This record gives sequence, C-alpha cells and structure tokens, in this order.
Amino acid sequence: MKTLTELLAGYQSVVLGTQGSNGYPFSSYAPFYYDGEHVYIFISSIATHAKNLQATPQASALFIEDESKSENIFARKRISLQCDVTSISRDEERFNAIMKHFQHKFDANMVTMLMGMKDFNLYALKPIYGEATFGFGEAYHIGGPKMNTLVTRSGDKGHK
Repeated sequence: MKTLTELLAGYQSVVLGTQGSNGYPFSSYAPFYYDGEHVYIFISSIATHAKNLQATPQASALFIEDESKSENIFARKRISLQCDVTSISRDEERFNAIMKHFQHKFDANMVTMLMGMKDFNLYALKPIYGEATFGFGEAYHIGGPKMNTLVTRSGDKGHK
C-alpha cells in the first residue's frame, strides 16, 4: 500500500483550511515539506492563515491534482488531512534541519531570504485523520502508526 511520502512527492504546495476569529473557514495555500510524519509550512505571521493557526491550532490540508492533468474534473485525485498544528521556534534544534529541506526542495536563495525575515514562522501539521480519493470508487482512509498509510475504506462510520 502506498504511503503519503510517495503520494505527496509530486506536490509543492498545500491548500490550507483554517478557522477565522469570526468562526468562518478561511482557505489559502503554502509551500510545504513532508517528512513522513508532519507537513511543515513556513509562513508569515502577517498572513491571515498564520493568525488563524495561532488562535486555533488546527487545520485542514488539501493536496489536489492540477485541473489540467485530470481526465475528469469530477474525479480529481486528492488527499485531505485534518491536522493539529504546533509552532516550531527558531531556537529549537529541528528548525534548521527542517529549513534545510525547504532550501533543497525550493529556491534556496528565496528560502534563505525568507528565513531572514523575523515574521516568518515554521509550523508542523500533524495528521489526526484524513482520506485520499483517486477517482470514482477508489477512496481510502489515512491511517497507520504515523498516520501516513492508505487504509482501504470499509464504509463511512465517521472520524475521530
């Protein structure tokens, strides 16, 4: 069975769903790095989605096939993860290790420049539950010890 590491390899950004202070959902996107257990995003605290994450540390992370690559607009491949979110301080040892992955995956000069901007912060999104759909009738839950494995769905009995 495929893992999220394999499935997310072709993606560079994630669509984020956060909850605004008014109670309404807010959608945005961010470049990400996935280490097999957490989805990491590096975003400005000025951005609405960062303010939302600071107030309510939960998010939905959506990875969806590009419309131009899909044979059927109604059956785009997608992975949706519901996540708990934590902030990673620049003082933590893992901050620099994770940012090296960002530099390797994206334009290193751009990442280095953004790292110099003190309003940019690193967040770890830990999947709590999720699902993946690869077409009509081909849907899976996300499970396993690290919430990174596709699990055949046996019916919709709810989550959590």
